[in-house]
Amino acid sequence: MSVAKEELGRRLKAARESARMTQQQVATELKLNRTAVTQLESGDRAVSSTELAQLAYLYGRDMAEFFASEFSDKDALAALFRAEPSMAEREDIAKTLRDCVAIAREQTNLEELLEIDRAWAVANYACTTPTRKGDAIRQGERVAEEERQRLGLGTAPIENLPELLESDGIRTRQISLAEEVSGFTMNDPKVGPFIVINAAHKAARKRYSLAHEYAHVLMDKQLLGVVSRQSQHAELLEMRANSFAANFLMPEKGVRQFLASLGKERVTRTQAQIFDGESSVNVDVRSAPNRAIQLYDVVQLASHFGVSRPAVLYRLLNLGIITSNEQTSLAQQNEIAGRQYARLMGLNEEPQDMVHLDSNHRFVGLALEALRREEISDGKFKQLARMVGIAPDELEALALKET
Repeated sequence: MSVAKEELGRRLKAARESARMTQQQVATELKLNRTAVTQLESGDRAVSSTELAQLAYLYGRDMAEFFASEFSDKDALAALFRAEPSMAEREDIAKTLRDCVAIAREQTNLEELLEIDRAWAVANYACTTPTRKGDAIRQGERVAEEERQRLGLGTAPIENLPELLESDGIRTRQISLAEEVSGFTMNDPKVGPFIVINAAHKAARKRYSLAHEYAHVLMDKQLLGVVSRQSQHAELLEMRANSFAANFLMPEKGVRQFLASLGKERVTRTQAQIFDGESSVNVDVRSAPNRAIQLYDVVQLASHFGVSRPAVLYRLLNLGIITSNEQTSLAQQNEIAGRQYARLMGLNEEPQDMVHLDSNHRFVGLALEALRREEISDGKFKQLARMVGIAPDELEALALKET
């Protein structure tokens, strides 16, 4: 579609304002003076293809959006910057985020070139907005159970959560963010669901945050951007996401089965009636004695399900397996002895699958296949390789030398 210079300028201005950038910031990035940017936005100066590519990157847009029949000043990156202005103000974070969006867009383009039918968050859970805490918790539990069934996970631990989400069409990345921010979710119409986790956190917390953001993908699709902060844990949407994460990572049946394998059934004295054909006899029945949960049990549960020990303690409390006093006591013990028990038993304290969170193997694999099919040129492949940090000398081994 042909767009008049004035309309293109209006769209560029709307995109800049949505991205919370000033004209001077844009001018600095494009190595222009501010007057030139003003002229671009007023339609008094033509924009070159190179400049438009740079502007699209800065605004987290696809170039084609500026020439579409309809243009919306609302997009996922802009929604995120509005929800968390500090991300737009911190240029290092904003640049890294733009890089992530750019890579995600290129991956989507590669999938389209290769005619890969990518279903974005294929599950569609009809959840009303919760108005009470109980509703939020129950919705999270229900969706976690149904999603596990849909994915065929049973009650087993999830071996590789990033790969699971990627195979479901969800992009995942990690960026160093403010300590209070655990992560955020973007629902971009072009890129699809995109989850970013705080790289500064420990692996177990990142894994829990990934499951938490997955809940936002499944149940909050109407929101372009959602930022998860510690201070908001009592808000209903965050409570629902936390309920989902706990149930998705640590299904009740799986937790109880694992405890049973440790001999920690908490069965107390019960009564049974034995029927002999004519009458019944009351009999006291006592199965395995009530064996209290110990910190080393918590350590094993945390390693088994790939979560933190505090997460296990809260899960056991919410399942009624331990009391509030027991949870407090075990939490106090954990500060001193938790790591020692893990070392003693030779258990990993941090889940290993988080190393896949920034893996570019799928992106590079798609680019290689597109190159083989001649859907992209050598030059385009090298551009894509540079985007994910592949150095020219690494390409030489594949006879893809820089020209």
